[in-house]
Amino acid sequence: MKAIRNNDLNEQIALVTGASRGIGRAIAVQLAQQGCHVVINYRNDEAGAAQTAAAISELGREALLVPADVSSYAACENMVAAALDKFGRLDVLVNNAGITRDNLLVSLEPEDILSVINTNLLGVIYPTKAVAMQMMRQRYGRIVNLSSSAASKPGKGQSNYAAAKGGVEAFTKAMAVELAPRNILVNAVAPGVIVTEMSEQIRELGEEEIKARLLLKRYAEADEVADLVCWLASPANQYMTGEVLHLDGGLKMA
Repeated sequence: MKAIRNNDLNEQIALVTGASRGIGRAIAVQLAQQGCHVVINYRNDEAGAAQTAAAISELGREALLVPADVSSYAACENMVAAALDKFGRLDVLVNNAGITRDNLLVSLEPEDILSVINTNLLGVIYPTKAVAMQMMRQRYGRIVNLSSSAASKPGKGQSNYAAAKGGVEAFTKAMAVELAPRNILVNAVAPGVIVTEMSEQIRELGEEEIKARLLLKRYAEADEVADLVCWLASPANQYMTGEVLHLDGGLKMA
């Protein structure tokens, strides 16, 4: 009988994009709790990223702050180079960075469409491309992309966001095919409404209506998303790749 594998990430190196707050911070801190040293990516919120780093340092793990706009491939190359210069390897990539610019399509400005596509879709493709060769050399890696329930069940005014997240899910499956021969597993998590600053406006506008559509009748906390992401990123996951796991309280069934 084979030994039971655990989810020990001790001494592994993880890169989390958009880790200055919300889900990204929860993931970064939980990875550190499970033993990772963490590269914390952020774009503008240096103070928030520093708070994430402080929480990781308190756990006795190293944190490296790397500002970068993930919608720029050159910036992603520099980010990965900084991580490798510090730690020498990268075992886990969590593509979490994202923004929203919700409005009806006829009212969206072109820049609102472009910024959401660039950050939410290219901001997954570019970091993955930048880190893939290193993981291929290692013959090991775990990549987890953050999608959204909006990819399969979008709300009104989410056309740009839904298109980007739908692309993330298709890209996840394509990368699973390409990288599986090198023992690199690629999966996505599609959260529903999570209690974060980014979802605050949505929750305020239709809290009772949204909760009525959830089988569990409550929103999830960021730590619950982190739980699932960290399992996918851990050695305990040996055989799951190319999957999109929905963490939405049953929203997709409503």
